[in-house]
Amino acid sequence: MPFLSAQPTVADVAELFLGAPGTELDEANPENRFRLEWIEQVESLVDTAVADGAKALVITATGKFFTNGLDTDFIAAHAAELPAYLDKVHGLYTKILTLPVPTIAAINGHAFGAGAMLALCADHVVMRTERGFWSLPEAALSMPFTRGMASLIRTRLTDRTATEAMLTSRRYAADAAVAAGIVDEAVAAGDLLARAAAIGAERAPLAGPAQTLIKRGLRQPLLADLAVPTPPSLL
Repeated sequence: MPFLSAQPTVADVAELFLGAPGTELDEANPENRFRLEWIEQVESLVDTAVADGAKALVITATGKFFTNGLDTDFIAAHAAELPAYLDKVHGLYTKILTLPVPTIAAINGHAFGAGAMLALCADHVVMRTERGFWSLPEAALSMPFTRGMASLIRTRLTDRTATEAMLTSRRYAADAAVAAGIVDEAVAAGDLLARAAAIGAERAPLAGPAQTLIKRGLRQPLLADLAVPTPPSLL
């Protein structure tokens, strides 16, 4: 399950890991998929980090995956619950998009689907070189995007990049992701966490209630789309 680092790289910059501590792969959720309990745990840890005085938040993981997105096993077994499940995913996006502290996504491995979109919720995104892709596989899987998800991608990326990413399911390595404007920086794996923490430290003095107000103003149409309940007719 996700956890907050007990020894963050930089003081006042919390580090949220999306997998289990002490191992590259969480045996219970090896791809860091958006299981219901995982979503709840991530939200709780984000709230804890802010309540404990963090001035910035780094979101990362270890191993092969940043996160592989939606819990497809749950979706297959609980089709009737899909709208409510997707609304919970939207709720997590909204929380990250409106935090009162600067947020940095440090993509350590594959970020696919809903996981790729989670990275886009951060204020700044760094991605490791050597291994891992950012991708929206929905088109290849014949899956539609929710209104909120489409708005998130359209808002955070250029129209040309959003069109390519959404319609072709292209897999972007770090350098290609930088060129496409998906991520801000590509860094070596050994420097990923330190670079993300350094950015957090640079922006930490900006933390405070005004950050949330500014983010809500900046992202108002997106937040409105994420708040629209997912219709049962989506699929």
